[in-house]
Amino acid sequence: MKLKLLVSLLAVLAFVGVSARAQEEVPKLDIFAGYSYLRANPSTSGVDSFSLNGGSANVAYNVNHWLSGVADFGGYHSGDILGTGVDGTVSTYLFGPRVSYRHFGRITPFGQVLFGVAHAGASAFDTTGSQNAFAMTIGGGVDYRLSHRLAIRPLQVDYLMTRFSEVGSDAQTQNNLRVSTGVVFRF
Repeated sequence: MKLKLLVSLLAVLAFVGVSARAQEEVPKLDIFAGYSYLRANPSTSGVDSFSLNGGSANVAYNVNHWLSGVADFGGYHSGDILGTGVDGTVSTYLFGPRVSYRHFGRITPFGQVLFGVAHAGASAFDTTGSQNAFAMTIGGGVDYRLSHRLAIRPLQVDYLMTRFSEVGSDAQTQNNLRVSTGVVFRF
C-alpha cells in the first residue's frame, strides 16, 4: 500500500515538473528576419496596384506564454513601378502587441496589431516628395519550431494601411497587403 502511494506521489511530482518545464520553454525574445512582399494599392482613382519586394525584421519580447510586445521594421523596393521605369521605396516602423497560441507543440499561430510610421520615397504612391505617414497592420502568421533556439515562419500575412497624401487626389488611405516568410531566432 505504501509503495503504491509512493509511486503515485512520484508520478504526480513528475507531471508537475514536466508542466513547469513546458511553461519555462517559452523564450523571452523572438527575433525574426526574412523576405517580404508588399502589394501597394494607391487610393487615387485610375492608378493600378503595384508590387514591392524587400525584407522585414521584428523583435518580440514575450511577456508570458501568450502575450508579446513587438517592434517591426521593413523595407520594400520596386525598380520599375507599373512599367514606368520609376523606382520607389517604402519603409515601415511599427510597434504593438502580439497574441500567440502555444498549445500545438511545435506550431505557434499568432495574431498582431501594430501601429507606427511608414516612409515613402518621392515616387512611391505618387507623392510630392518623400514623406512620412501613419501606418497600421492587422494580421498574423504561424511559426514552426525546429529546435529550442530556431523556428521558421512559413507564412505571415498582414493588412497594411498607410496614410500618404497622393498627388492630384484627396485620397490618402492606401490598403496594402504584406506577406512575409523567414527564420525566427529564439532566446
